[in-house]
Parts: sequence; C-alpha cells; structure tokens
Amino acid sequence: MTTLMKGSCSCGALSFSLQEKPLFSMYCHCTKCQRAHGAVFVAAMHFSPSALTWTHTAENEPLEEKLTRVALYRCKQCHCSPVTQIFASKNWVISPVHLERDADGNIIDWEDVKPTCHIWYGNRVLDVADSLPKWEGFPRTSTRLDSD
Repeated sequence: MTTLMKGSCSCGALSFSLQEKPLFSMYCHCTKCQRAHGAVFVAAMHFSPSALTWTHTAENEPLEEKLTRVALYRCKQCHCSPVTQIFASKNWVISPVHLERDADGNIIDWEDVKPTCHIWYGNRVLDVADSLPKWEGFPRTSTRLDSD
C-alpha cells in the first residue's frame, strides 16, 4: 500500500502511516472531547479501519485504554494519545496535530485533511468566527446553527 500521510505521538516513539485520505474531518465541541483533551474543541479526522498501519518498533507498542465507546492508544513514554479507535465502526480517529510536518512546521497536505465543519457546536465553550458550517450534533442529521 502507498503511504499518503505519516504521524506520531509527541516524542515520536509511537508512529503510524495512513494509506487513505480521511473519510471526513471536523472540529468537535462535544463534552467528551473537551474533557479527554483538556481543550475547548479538537480537530478530528476519521479514517476507515484499513487506513492505519502502526510503524513503530515492537518495544514501543501503545498502551490501550478502553473507554465506553472508544479505545485510546497512548505512548508509554510521553503519554500522548495520537490515535483513537471507535468500537462500533472500527474507524480510526486522529487529530491533524499528530501528522507529519514540513520544514516550516506546517502539516503536510493540510488542504486534504483540514476540518470542513464544526460538530456538537451547541456544547461550545467559545464562539468560533470562521465560515465553516456549525452543527448542533452530527452534520446533516442535526440542526445547523449558523444558517439564517
């Protein structure tokens, strides 16, 4: 398979490659993401179950933390969680901040992975002044909050 993107945890000990583009990418404002990441919202890309391949050495196997609906994969060294897997769909969820960057610090192929909307915007901690659609819950199945 052809590697399209690479990523890692903060220290680089836990690494992965992605062979497909994301199914979708968005900013999530749900309370679970806020609490899990200690952030007002997170950028999240969803990939199919076959998209991810772990590329780290055997001694750097991730710690798997099973929660209610997802498994977080943490690095044993820096404790960062660059990869999450959803139990129901088996999809991988990765924040673009964990993707490989160019010499200037920019995420490689940002245009292919950048978020296209905000979800669970009703739970927002702050207003975001951008032109992306903002949904109460999931896109196209909930109320759009930024439309007239």
